[in-house]
Amino acid sequence: MSDMNDDLDDVFEEEALPDEEFALELLEEELRRATAILDPVPPALRQIAVEAFALHDLDSRIAELAFDSVVDALPVRGATGAPRMLTFHAGEVTIDVELTPQGLMGQVLPPQSARIEVLSGPQAGSPLATDDMGRFTYEASPAGPFALRLRTGEGVIVTDWLTV
Repeated sequence: MSDMNDDLDDVFEEEALPDEEFALELLEEELRRATAILDPVPPALRQIAVEAFALHDLDSRIAELAFDSVVDALPVRGATGAPRMLTFHAGEVTIDVELTPQGLMGQVLPPQSARIEVLSGPQAGSPLATDDMGRFTYEASPAGPFALRLRTGEGVIVTDWLTV
C-alpha cells in the first residue's frame, strides 16, 4: 500500500511542478516590471554595459603592447612634452601609435586597409579608416583607459588597454 501512495505522491509532485514554475515565472516578470518602474537602470550604465558586451568578440586577436616610450625609452635630458610612442603586435600585424595632447596618429604594418575604433570609457569613438599606407589619425586625445579595435580583411584585432 505504501508503494502505491509513493507512486501517487510522485504523480502529484510532477503535476505541481509546472504550476509552481509558472507561478515563479509570473512573480519574476512582476518583479522585473516593478524594478523597471521604481529603480530603472541609469542610461549611462546601460550604455557602458552595451559597449562592454560589444567588446566581447570571440574572433578578435589581442595585440600585445611591445613598446611604450614611458616605460622602455631612455629619458632625454631637458625634453618635455615628448609624444608617447606605443607599439603593439598581433601575429604579423604591427600597430604603431603616437599619443599627443592634440590626439593620436598611427600606422598599421604591413600597410593595409582597416576600420579603427578608439575605445575609451562609455563614449564610442567615431570610426577611422586607414589610408593606402596604413596610417590613421584621431583628433582627440583619449582620456583615461583606452584601446584600439581594428577590423581588417583578415579579422578583428584589439589592442591591450592602456591608461593615458
